[in-house]
Amino acid sequence: MFAPIQLGSVSLDKETVKLDRKKCHRFGPCGVGEKALYLNTLFLERRLYLPLQSVRRVFKRVAMSKGGFSGKGVFGTMPYLVVEYDDGRQTQCNFKHEEDVDRMLAYLAKVLPDVPLHSTAAERRLRERDEKEAKRYLEKLTPEAEAARQTLEKAKAFLDQEPEITNRLAAAAKAKRTNERTNPAYKWVALVIVIAGIIAAAFGVQKLFTHDTSGIYFTLLGLAGILMFSSAQVLPTARNNRKVITQEWEAAKAAIYNLVGDDFPVPYWYAHPIVLQRMIRVLREGRAQTVEEALSVVKEDLKALTADVQVEQEEYDEVVVIKPMFLLQDYQ
Repeated sequence: MFAPIQLGSVSLDKETVKLDRKKCHRFGPCGVGEKALYLNTLFLERRLYLPLQSVRRVFKRVAMSKGGFSGKGVFGTMPYLVVEYDDGRQTQCNFKHEEDVDRMLAYLAKVLPDVPLHSTAAERRLRERDEKEAKRYLEKLTPEAEAARQTLEKAKAFLDQEPEITNRLAAAAKAKRTNERTNPAYKWVALVIVIAGIIAAAFGVQKLFTHDTSGIYFTLLGLAGILMFSSAQVLPTARNNRKVITQEWEAAKAAIYNLVGDDFPVPYWYAHPIVLQRMIRVLREGRAQTVEEALSVVKEDLKALTADVQVEQEEYDEVVVIKPMFLLQDYQ
């Protein structure tokens, strides 16, 4: 009864699926095996399987509460992985941590290099952005700027080969920044509500056993409180506390330092492909001539992007990944 359920028109024999799922690379509630993707349902991890040959498109979708967009309040992003298969059908998988989606997409880029990792709408926006950006670029750079661009292109290509390390750095920075900005009272309020939800749910179940139909209301109310605040990522847990988050940030910096060392074009705590890509744009726009100048311009651009500034979606997607790194290092 717990065997994975098939998605798509291609099927695999049960023994193959069983062994493949057992050895698959796990990313949050989903996984990538040699034969198939293993996707979650609302309550069960890796409950569905989709043979790799049926995959047509995989991309990330992020929903945000109003508080998430403003940077205020308890709730933040709600990440999903969307998998498109066969004749355009889709399934959407909810994740608790956005970095798990990013890691899975980075891994799929290696396993399925021909499968698009953006939605059709995102691809169209990227083309439009590239066309718009091309008009801003200089036709010819100075020898100094061209040398700096080539240095950054080479460094970016190097980082692109290690997405798990760079994604870990960005995720750790985001988690630490979020933890520092979250009012500690929110965590304990959420914990109290979850405990109250457990008590209410237990009381409701006890009522139902005595054939008191009012118990269903207590049960539903309790479960709603538990699900709502357990998914808000503010509960103080063994993984979600300041000490562990700080340790992960330091470990992520150590990992990137071991990868790039001291001779990298930017300080190792900024070693992320998006940072380098923005520096390359600065050079191509003629706003800087050297690597150092390009990094300074990127810092000033990020400082200017406050909560009151409205930007396009693609700009927002880049900024939310890299700005926590700069804030934690005080732009040094």
